[in-house]
Amino acid sequence: MDNIKDNKLVENIIPSQPPIEQQSDAHVLKSRLEWGEPAFTILDVRDRNTYNEGHIMGAMAMPLDQLVERATPSLAKSRDIYVYGATDEETAQAAQQLRSAGFEHVSELRGGLPAWKAIGGPTEGIIESQTPPGAGDYNVVSRVKEHIETQQKDV
Repeated sequence: MDNIKDNKLVENIIPSQPPIEQQSDAHVLKSRLEWGEPAFTILDVRDRNTYNEGHIMGAMAMPLDQLVERATPSLAKSRDIYVYGATDEETAQAAQQLRSAGFEHVSELRGGLPAWKAIGGPTEGIIESQTPPGAGDYNVVSRVKEHIETQQKDV
């Protein structure tokens, strides 16, 4: 009996996240990362070589042709998943595969990696590591200033 009461108490203290949109722009994802929001996964469905060259920091590589068989055992069906591919069409195809496999909260990241890079989102990979860090990588004041500037960019 106490366990049920404790769970209800926790539910009231920790607000549940609003459901994610079917499509998201890079600003939405970047703000979730910057404010440390938990419990979401970023999936890159491009081929492995392209992923290795550069991808959104923290994104998991799950090539489109293996997506469902790799995602199903490793991700909870209720987890927030942001997915992107080489094109918006590939992204939409990946999102549809995940939704058909029973994943409930899948959002297509419109514009993919180029849109992410356009607003200064952190990246990693062979080619990306050759890009010098921005001022925001080193101090909070610069990061806030960059955040305000990128919020005003259209992607």
